Amino acid sequence: MQQEEIRCAHTCRNACELLSDALRKEKDQVMFYEAVMKECDYPDVKAFVRQLAEERSASILRMVQKLNELQARSKVLDGVMSSFDPSGI
Repeated sequence: MQQEEIRCAHTCRNACELLSDALRKEKDQVMFYEAVMKECDYPDVKAFVRQLAEERSASILRMVQKLNELQARSKVLDGVMSSFDPSGI
């Protein structure tokens, strides 16, 4: 399997495109693990894959929280910047 090249555009303002991409990949991985659990009938393997899916799900929640933080920070900064805008007076 070849690793794709990762590049940051450094143009993010209220979200991180790389983090959004990572989030999509984590969601895909959880869906894959869920499909494996449906197909698998070996209890030890099924339990192990369930644990992997739960760990990925926890990562997804952390990524969503970080993206929400970035968006909130951007809104605050926009509000601060607009309060200094002389054209708004």
